[in-house]
Amino acid sequence: MITRVDHIGIACRDIAASIEFYRRTYGFEVFHEEVNEQQGVREAMLRINGTDDGGATYLQLLEPTRPESPIAKYLETHGEGVHHVAFGTADVAAETAAVTGTGVRALYPEPRHGTFGSQINFLHPKDCQGILTELVQSPVHE
Repeated sequence: MITRVDHIGIACRDIAASIEFYRRTYGFEVFHEEVNEQQGVREAMLRINGTDDGGATYLQLLEPTRPESPIAKYLETHGEGVHHVAFGTADVAAETAAVTGTGVRALYPEPRHGTFGSQINFLHPKDCQGILTELVQSPVHE
């Protein structure tokens, strides 16, 4: 079951300049930063608000760390801007199975590591009205 919009991923060439834009324009501050070597990106999560299920909604800024990464290829083709929309779920594996059961293709056979230690999977944009869609299971914080 989808519980919220978890984040909107934004591809950028200069993450520091993008952080400054969102800080100056909207007052958003960086909540978390990390490098995801598997995906070849440096990312910054800017927290927008909290939600009833204990999660939050973020803007995720994505800067490539290597030229062959998916974000680098996206920037070459499309330029800076919205890369994907992510929905939060309590069980990414079960939600992936439910969605793929409707005929939508998942990009990965099993969930992968995401920001904050989350589990993620992506759904094919050709099956989602042209939008790359991510499913996110937030880690349990004790």
